[in-house]
Amino acid sequence: MKIGGLQKLSLIDYPEKISAVIFTQGCNFRCPYCHNPQLVGVKLHQPCLEEKDIFRFLENRRGRLDAVVITGGEPSLQEDLIPFIMDIRKLGFAVKLDTNGSRPRVLERLLRDGLVDFIAMDVKAPFEKYPDVVRAPLEKDNLRESIRLVIGAKIPHEFRTTAAASLLMPEDILTIAREIGGAKRYTLQRFQPGQTLETMFAEEKTFSDEEFVQIKNQLAGSIPVVIVR
Repeated sequence: MKIGGLQKLSLIDYPEKISAVIFTQGCNFRCPYCHNPQLVGVKLHQPCLEEKDIFRFLENRRGRLDAVVITGGEPSLQEDLIPFIMDIRKLGFAVKLDTNGSRPRVLERLLRDGLVDFIAMDVKAPFEKYPDVVRAPLEKDNLRESIRLVIGAKIPHEFRTTAAASLLMPEDILTIAREIGGAKRYTLQRFQPGQTLETMFAEEKTFSDEEFVQIKNQLAGSIPVVIVR
């Protein structure tokens, strides 16, 4: 596993659980507003953390942490992801996976074998706008298949979209909501200025509070839980 970082305590990354967050190194998307450029840009990669050190930490936190969140970068690119998760589960932790949905076969295996307890999938844009946002080659059918798998899984899930105002409009969120029809939980993330993959996005704007309220009201009834954070 290429592990680019470890957050030892989080109260927000896994709903209703105390978790540690493991950041994998490497991503197949190049979203310009990404807040983890050191995990995405090859030239920005730092030396990876040792797996043995991660597991030593987790061993010491048994009984004090409920879960481990695996995020990125894009975790599904990691060749050793499945055995890595198996080893985490042997320690008694629940596992949440954050993914961009580009590798549905990995998700299918994880779900089939009961290796994850929660999946959060980022939906970057309406399908037709994906190339403009992720700025990398992709198969849209893979995204559709991942959405289908997540919605059909018998575990909690969340779809997420970051509202970067120069890339998305409020009506795009409504389109996304239709594309994830059947979802139980949808989180709209305000873009927060700061470190980004492309420096020109460091001061990117997000939607106004009024726009978020209007979107949330429009989605009421179609998705049971809509969160703005």
